[in-house]
Amino acid sequence: MKRLLPFLIAPVISQAADEVPDYKTMKVTEVYANLCAGCHGKDMTGGQGPSLIDGEWKHGDTDNAIFQTILKGNLDFGMTPWEGILTDKQIRSLVILIREKEKEAIANGINFPEPEVGKVVETELEKYQIEMVVNEGLEIPWAISFLPDGRKLITEKEGRLRIVGSDGKLDPKAIEGTPEVLVHGQGGLMDVAVHPDYEENGWIYLAYADGWRDKPEKKGKEGKANAITAIARGRIKGHQWVDHEEIWKADKKFYTSAGVHFGTRIVFDNGYVYFIVGERGGNMEAQDLKNPKGKIYRLFDDGSEPKDNPFYGKPGVAKGTWTYGHRNPQGMDIDPRDGSLYITEHGPRGGDELNWIRPGLNYGWPVITYGMNYNGTPLSDITEKEGMEQPVTHWTPSIATCGLAFYKGDQFPAWQNDLFVGALKQQELRRLRLKDREVTSQEVILKNIGRVRDVKTGPDGFLYVVLNDPDKVIRLAPAK
Repeated sequence: MKRLLPFLIAPVISQAADEVPDYKTMKVTEVYANLCAGCHGKDMTGGQGPSLIDGEWKHGDTDNAIFQTILKGNLDFGMTPWEGILTDKQIRSLVILIREKEKEAIANGINFPEPEVGKVVETELEKYQIEMVVNEGLEIPWAISFLPDGRKLITEKEGRLRIVGSDGKLDPKAIEGTPEVLVHGQGGLMDVAVHPDYEENGWIYLAYADGWRDKPEKKGKEGKANAITAIARGRIKGHQWVDHEEIWKADKKFYTSAGVHFGTRIVFDNGYVYFIVGERGGNMEAQDLKNPKGKIYRLFDDGSEPKDNPFYGKPGVAKGTWTYGHRNPQGMDIDPRDGSLYITEHGPRGGDELNWIRPGLNYGWPVITYGMNYNGTPLSDITEKEGMEQPVTHWTPSIATCGLAFYKGDQFPAWQNDLFVGALKQQELRRLRLKDREVTSQEVILKNIGRVRDVKTGPDGFLYVVLNDPDKVIRLAPAK
């Protein structure tokens, strides 16, 4: 047998059995520091062993190949097998950690566009300039939609629906009488969508956190929140919300105090309305068809359910259920070429996804995932399973996907039908090209000017971007 490098096996054999650390209780960073850093370096740049972040892999560069190398080791190269020492979930978490650091190292070597108002930015296929739409006066804007007369609707998380006039000025007065919103954690007033036949029917749709607060236990404290995403529609007359109708609400027994994962977007297609309800931190509730959380819904635009829905008439299944197994999708749009529905979905730490949505399918959360818990503890050791759908692509480290739009305008002909993905954490806008359900190219076209909350193709052909921190709305216009 070839001699093993002593620093690789020291953590296992240099201590008495009762002194060996319990690796199975450690977070992934602690596992790496104890078992891997001595060889590959504290920052993964290498030492007595090779770098883990230079993109070069001797025994295969897939996640599974890296997993097997950690599990089985390689005695010829002095790599200790960690089978039996670490669980499969921990090894999967190590793979995710390595991928995080590898992608961060690659990103640090890239000169991303540094856009500013008036400056020409050159991307792979087009040149653009940023034009300011709303520079001030907004507070946590969440979504934008367009009225046919040139006005724009913008939601603010705190519950206000605002109008930008056809003259480009933000009306200081919010629309009155909109649905009461429970502002709680990540929830509030979220998406707004103008019906495709607005000129005939005047309908505007809203997605928001619906619920109530219990009586506070102590004076001066807020009562416990009870909330879930709801969908409603109404019309605007003057500055007043009128003709309010509830399109979808969950049974109150499913309302929860969690402050996370409200999800949501709204899109229309040939008389149907699609929308998202996040899993509200409920994890396995996304797998339960009798629980409305973690689902995508399809209804007629008046709120009634089509009989060809995959779970129509099944006892206990929420009205309109279209797909399940979702975590926290906050981007959705329809491919103008073939009518396919796509979403972007927040993963946990790693594993953000782009998914092609088809009726009745299970998208896997939390049974399969390319991510781990935020604190570095394992979540799942598998990324695929029979009967569960694989993403079109996924991102590790997490970019915090938010907002999704196919480009349908004529101002940027080289971007026609490309997919634009917003990112909160990475503060960027990505352009993806899809061909035969695969991402054939991907580039960052905008970065570090704010958290991208929403992206839409405007009726003028410009690409509109809603930002948080700072709270602004900009648009990308062809370079002059």
